[in-house]
Amino acid sequence: MARPDAKGPREAKGAPKSAPAKPAPAGSELAAAFKSCRTAFLGVGLFSGISNILMLTGAFFMLQIYDRVLTSGSVPTLVALTVLAAGLFTAQAILDLIRGRILVRIGSSLDEDLNARVYDTVVRLPLKTANRGDGLQPLRDLDAIRAFLSGQGPTALFDLPWIPVYIAIIFAFHIMLGVTALVGAIVLVVLTALTEILTRAPTAEAAGFALSRNGLAEADRRNAEVLAAMGIANRMGARWRGANLNYLASQRRISDVAGGFGSISKAVRMMLQSAMLAVGAYFVINQEASAGIIIAGAILAGRALAPVDLAIANWKAFVAARQSWRRLNKLMVLIPAQLTPMALPTPETSLSVESASAVPPGDRKVVVQNVTFVLKAGQGLGIVGPSASGKSSLVRMLVGVWQPVQGKIRLDGAALDQWGAEALGPHIGYLPQDVELFAGTVAENIARFEPDADPEVIIAAAREAGVHDLIVALPEGYETQIGEQGQALSAGQRQRVALARALYRDPFLVVLDEPSSNLDTEGEAALTKAVLGVRRRGGIAVVVAHSSSALSGVDLVLVMRQGVAQALGPKDEVLAKALKPAPPANSLKVVSGYKGKIR
Repeated sequence: MARPDAKGPREAKGAPKSAPAKPAPAGSELAAAFKSCRTAFLGVGLFSGISNILMLTGAFFMLQIYDRVLTSGSVPTLVALTVLAAGLFTAQAILDLIRGRILVRIGSSLDEDLNARVYDTVVRLPLKTANRGDGLQPLRDLDAIRAFLSGQGPTALFDLPWIPVYIAIIFAFHIMLGVTALVGAIVLVVLTALTEILTRAPTAEAAGFALSRNGLAEADRRNAEVLAAMGIANRMGARWRGANLNYLASQRRISDVAGGFGSISKAVRMMLQSAMLAVGAYFVINQEASAGIIIAGAILAGRALAPVDLAIANWKAFVAARQSWRRLNKLMVLIPAQLTPMALPTPETSLSVESASAVPPGDRKVVVQNVTFVLKAGQGLGIVGPSASGKSSLVRMLVGVWQPVQGKIRLDGAALDQWGAEALGPHIGYLPQDVELFAGTVAENIARFEPDADPEVIIAAAREAGVHDLIVALPEGYETQIGEQGQALSAGQRQRVALARALYRDPFLVVLDEPSSNLDTEGEAALTKAVLGVRRRGGIAVVVAHSSSALSGVDLVLVMRQGVAQALGPKDEVLAKALKPAPPANSLKVVSGYKGKIR
């Protein structure tokens, strides 16, 4: 899988690099990971073959005891056979131990090959589809595949091909013993097929209920304060319990089917062994077989059908792993691996938006329509408009979170899709409307978790955001652990730390979505200073705001209504005209000679 280029904006300069090799098609990524383990699977197959040959030890030992030792009364022969059998049983135990360990390591190797790719799909999935259900399901699917490979299920699958060998040996003892064993094998295979058919639908149903249940639980966890404050925890809990009951019911149906057929198969095996003894005894009475053949045939019949019994017992895990495999395949097709594009020069002149339109992931409604403008280095643009006018959707396109369904967003003439995410990130400073920090220290969050980040650069970003004094007043300063989602900080503190993160390493384009929503007067002054600082050093600042105070640092304003840019130009003129009723036409209103471009 291609790795994103992790170099920062200063390192992106210089001679262009050649593009990496194209990765495997998305639909074959799992198959390719399995193929990389084929040598280990061949080893498991080899050990399984030798182990199954050694499993004949018990049957032939009993055959020799009854037909040779007891008839001859030879103690040395008994000792020799016992020592030989003990050695063979020991070898079989060692081989089974090695086989089990190889399977565990195959599962771990598969996880190591795919975990980064699966994590990438988890992170990018909300940018491609509506964020419904359990967003961590792909990681659980990978766990299910690894757990199955590390369990007894694959062992049964490797042993199944040896059933005909055991039955052939039983036929060699006596044809009727072979027929009896064959009938038992057919019955167990039919039971296995019925298990597959009858568990397929409830397993798919259970997966859907699991997504719904986990999605409800995660939403309730995120909104715990609202549930407690408004007294609706019990009602939301009732919704979750309803989803959980559906999940449990589907799981019961799977367990009932698999467990029922497992019990039947166990009974069939026991009946088969008794039938083998009865049929063998009949032929011994008629002097058509020896007593040793009765015991050996019963042991071989039990051994021949043990893999079927084991497969039925592990069928639930097998079906779960197969469904996980299919879901991961579909997900990797939906979200293919990212190539690392050729490095581009650091942007330093312009941001251009060319007839850009946006549609939210997983939706069909156009929320931004044909917006066009150009910003030059040193300019600051404020975006205003009523709620649901497309402001946040527009800035998501500006920072590359959403890809335009029409038009292009360009930095210095290069469309954003020509940049890899890791290469583009250092040039972008983004403060989203819903601020979230990550578990770690204040310094790590400001530095975007950059390894071995320069403390001076971290402090410079904090000073530019006007948050340095606030940070050093914390119990451990920049090394203060802020907890999951920054819970150790107030909403205003989180917003100002996130602003410092957006300004880290002086990105060319800084986009702030409602940056003053949790700020006091001091925080708003720091925000204005930060925006002016971005412009002063030759960057571009874009600020989405409802209040005019947050626009103090910009010189240009874009008015959005119903996803359409309706006015564009100098701040004072546009804001004065924006107070008037909106014009009926859904076309860009040019202020003071501006013609779709800001110069």
